[in-house]
Amino acid sequence: MHSATDHSLTGFYKVMNPKEKKTFWGCFMGWALDGMDFMIYPLVIGTIIALWQVDLGLAGLAVTGTLLASAIGGWVAGYMADRIGRVRTLQITILWFSSFSLISAFAQDFNQLMVARALLGFGFGGEWAAGAVLMGETIRAEFRGRAVGSVQSAWAVGWGAAVVLQAITFSLLPEELAWRAMFALGFLPALLLIYVRRHIEEPEIAKVARAKLAQEGKAPSILEIFKPELLKTTVLASLLTMGAQGGYYAITTWVPTFLKTERKLTVIGSTGYLSLLILGSFAGFLFGAWMADRYGRRKLFITFSIGAICLVLAYTQWEITNEMMLWLGFPLGFFASGYFSGLGAFLTELFPTRLRGSGQGFCYNFGRGMGALFPALVGYFSFQYGLATAIAVFAVIAYGVFLVAAWLLPETRGQELYPD
Repeated sequence: MHSATDHSLTGFYKVMNPKEKKTFWGCFMGWALDGMDFMIYPLVIGTIIALWQVDLGLAGLAVTGTLLASAIGGWVAGYMADRIGRVRTLQITILWFSSFSLISAFAQDFNQLMVARALLGFGFGGEWAAGAVLMGETIRAEFRGRAVGSVQSAWAVGWGAAVVLQAITFSLLPEELAWRAMFALGFLPALLLIYVRRHIEEPEIAKVARAKLAQEGKAPSILEIFKPELLKTTVLASLLTMGAQGGYYAITTWVPTFLKTERKLTVIGSTGYLSLLILGSFAGFLFGAWMADRYGRRKLFITFSIGAICLVLAYTQWEITNEMMLWLGFPLGFFASGYFSGLGAFLTELFPTRLRGSGQGFCYNFGRGMGALFPALVGYFSFQYGLATAIAVFAVIAYGVFLVAAWLLPETRGQELYPD
């Protein structure tokens, strides 16, 4: 069956050519290992807080620092991808964030760990920017949404891998060594460089676009995405990703704390709840990937933003029992993650090839940097208005911005890319 008429989630894979398949798996593995590296910190921070007597605010600041650094790294790497190539930039960023995960294992105090994690974030943001552009330009238009979105699901795989590693290392080693072993294992993504160097090629349209600019004696400018002809797209796409990521961070940071401390639910943090949360996230990524190609990017974003708003209001305003909460882990993972599947392909399709890395890298990572502020805003406002109200207000604001920006941006499903 031809890919244009086969709308099933996996239908695209049957007709992908070898180059597309190699790029797909290279980016899938990269994003999974990226997710594993990032999720190691939340899993071991409790141990580090106890061992080093770290203030909770400082421990949270380390996450914000990582995310803010990733925002800068994503923009810089996007620009590098336009200047030196998508594949070369991908290699540099993988080696960068893997090395700083290893360096984290040797931190002697929390300040050193914060610096190492921030520098890891710089490469972590860059890897997404380079990999998303590489995927978007390599995969054909008729199934770009499913392919790029399926790669996004690798985040849940990496999250699950981090949980498994935690269970193994903390059962084999004492706590004071186990957390260091976890960070050291974060160097594993560096092995992916062997695969990237041997199997992944630079997209043809990117090579043509760079050659054309070189022939004209020009080079892409890091500020060109703010020129009048692209300014509206850049602003709306940045607001789109800010809403998407601000809502995600507000929910995932504070809802578990709220349910534990104020609703006194004991199921939060249990293996069963965490498993359903990760499975929901994985299912959301895959469904979002399918929906992006079947019904369009904008319909995906609007549907999931409304679903997320309804869900967060239910969590914060209704009385929920332990039994209910166990099963509600699945829809939380589903609606808080699924829309990310459409973002990579959508941002790829919004910008011309010569500026695609800069545009995509800036918009996604501006959203990540601004979104990282939402958990802090929730915490600050919770002192006066209560945690339930603060979560609800800022999550609704974030998803409202996401919905409006999606409404105002053009639909790009099926859009062909050219070396412009």
